[in-house]
Amino acid sequence: MPAFAPFRPMGLTHGVHRMLLPLFIALGATGAVVLAWAVSPWWWWAAAVLLALTALAVRDLAQRRHAVLRNRPLLGHLRFLPRPDDGDVRGIVYERAGGVEAEEPFGTGLDLYGNGYEYLEPSMCPVEMPDEPPVVRVGGPDCTQPYDMALLNVSAMSFGALSSHAILALSRGAALGGFAHDTGEGGLSDHHLRGGGDLIWEIGSGYFGCRTPEGGFEAREFADKAALPEVKCVSLKLSQGAQPGIGGVLPGAKVSAEIARARGAPKGEAVVSPPYHRVFSTPRELVCFLARMRELAGGKPTGFKLCVGSRRQFLAVCKAMLAEGVSPDFIVVDGAEGGTGAAPPEFAASLGTPLTEGLITVHNALVGTGLRDRVRIGASGRVATGSDIVKRLAQGADYTNAARAMMFALGCLQARRCHTNTCPVGVATQDPRRVRALDVADKSARVHRYQRATVRSASRIMAAMGVRDPAELGPHQLLRRTDPATVRSYAQLYEWLEPGVLLAEPPASWEADWKAADPDAF
Repeated sequence: MPAFAPFRPMGLTHGVHRMLLPLFIALGATGAVVLAWAVSPWWWWAAAVLLALTALAVRDLAQRRHAVLRNRPLLGHLRFLPRPDDGDVRGIVYERAGGVEAEEPFGTGLDLYGNGYEYLEPSMCPVEMPDEPPVVRVGGPDCTQPYDMALLNVSAMSFGALSSHAILALSRGAALGGFAHDTGEGGLSDHHLRGGGDLIWEIGSGYFGCRTPEGGFEAREFADKAALPEVKCVSLKLSQGAQPGIGGVLPGAKVSAEIARARGAPKGEAVVSPPYHRVFSTPRELVCFLARMRELAGGKPTGFKLCVGSRRQFLAVCKAMLAEGVSPDFIVVDGAEGGTGAAPPEFAASLGTPLTEGLITVHNALVGTGLRDRVRIGASGRVATGSDIVKRLAQGADYTNAARAMMFALGCLQARRCHTNTCPVGVATQDPRRVRALDVADKSARVHRYQRATVRSASRIMAAMGVRDPAELGPHQLLRRTDPATVRSYAQLYEWLEPGVLLAEPPASWEADWKAADPDAF
């Protein structure tokens, strides 16, 4: 996630602001009591209502479970009013995070006969659900410290985009549940490490946490931090779904001592992530840099994240892998539907490949070049439910990551103030008064419960489909209605390459891109 809008120190402003409504109501209650004694007993009705609201405000300020009520006493109770989108998904996440089984009476309200409706294929012979949640072994032939990845993990969100308490709660939730937490490109902070969760340390074009004074890559610092036991994998960010192809700026006013330490940048000075990497400019150089990262990381799984653009360019990377005899251990495909704290609306709406097509492109390219068995694929972009996980696995992924849903588990209301530093629940802000309202112990437990229940839901769905191992899932088990009278499986809707076919005889639909792909030029 990128930086927010310029930070404005708030001093006592937020503390005074959140107390204004309770203060006015308390004064009104006092006045009503006086009027009831002095003027008319009818004023007792008003006094009763205002005294009840005053008591509720005191309770809101004292409780620790809901950050929005501590930051917005009384008004926070309006948080369940309809939001612009994701309402149903947010409700499911809230229920699972709270330890409530998400169930729905009277069946679905979806239009099952509408164009685009998708469903998974159940089996006439379902199997028992496994006692333990499935995991995916990540680590190719050049990896000496493979990692068992959960089916659902915390997607990339940086310290600076999220608050210290939010990062700590995510890391502790990951530790409780045994799943991975991607640090985002903002560096490896103390809050990530204190939580004790398994970390995927992501570095972007700013090389935060392993950065030279000139903004380049510092190998020795990277090696030292990658050796930490909490770091299980390292990842290179090429692009993200919500804003592929652009960098970011963290304003100097937001670069506190903590953030400066995590990012390896001077305190109080603006920190820039350029849109391009300094360490490579060709597919071959990219592949060689990934190999260097893995060597510096002591053989830990190494991969990269991208929002897919040109198929030809990705095929050029595959050709570079073949030419150099080197491949990443994983690739995370970030869909264009993914979220961010702040992005130009034109980028969010008009640039990048949606997750379905991006995922199928990467899967096919790796299969067609004979590399698929060496590389695991992660999928991110609006993954939130058990069916989301299973659908992405059927489309070619090995595991999934979620950012939006994990924020919901932390208490995010989609107030859409991520870029203003005024997040009402203390998730996406650096304002210490707002951050303090987020109770780390409560929210880490919520993150854990949500992830556990969602993976369990995915396991139940797979068992109902007769699938014992996620690797058995395939595109023939995911179906889509294309018109009121036609249903087709993903195996029919999309082309699926045979292993090694691009090396032997590329199909006509891939031939031009394969021929044009150059390992020495993007």
